[in-house]
Order: sequence, then C-alpha cells, then structure tokens
Amino acid sequence: MPLQRRLPKRGFKSLTARFVCEVRLSELNLLPVDEIDLLALKQAGLISAQANVAKVVLSGKIERAVKLRGVSVTAGARAAIEAAGGSIE
Repeated sequence: MPLQRRLPKRGFKSLTARFVCEVRLSELNLLPVDEIDLLALKQAGLISAQANVAKVVLSGKIERAVKLRGVSVTAGARAAIEAAGGSIE
C-alpha cells in the first residue's frame, strides 16, 4: 500500500489565521479615541501585535460615533456604526 494511504489524515491549518483578528462592536466603546485604526487596536490590546488585518463584527452595541480607518467591517457592523453617527474609510 502506498505511503500516502497508510498515514492518517490530518486537518487543514491556515498559515494566515494568526494575522487576522476579529473585534466586537462592543469593544470599540472601551477605546478612549474617536479615530480607530490598526495601531490603536494593538495599543489597546484588543488584537495581537502580529495582526495585519482586523475586522469589526456585529456583537453588542455602540453608543458613540467613531471613525474607522484601515479596518474592515461586516455589513451589520457598518449599519450600526453609521446609525450611531460614525464613519468608515
């Protein structure tokens, strides 16, 4: 029997998963700044220092207007941020 059929199958592990982080909408309320970018999220400790990409997901509520730069946003989070008076660039 060939070697590749004798060995047990293993799952898939993405090599880029450690560079992509998710941020909840409720965590944006904890930041003291109004303009939020990747560096501000790293300094606040919401994402790891190795992260290259951050994405805001709709989980919780946001009560203040924030301005996001260089951070991707889901459709639901975009609607919630714009309803609170914020903007996304």
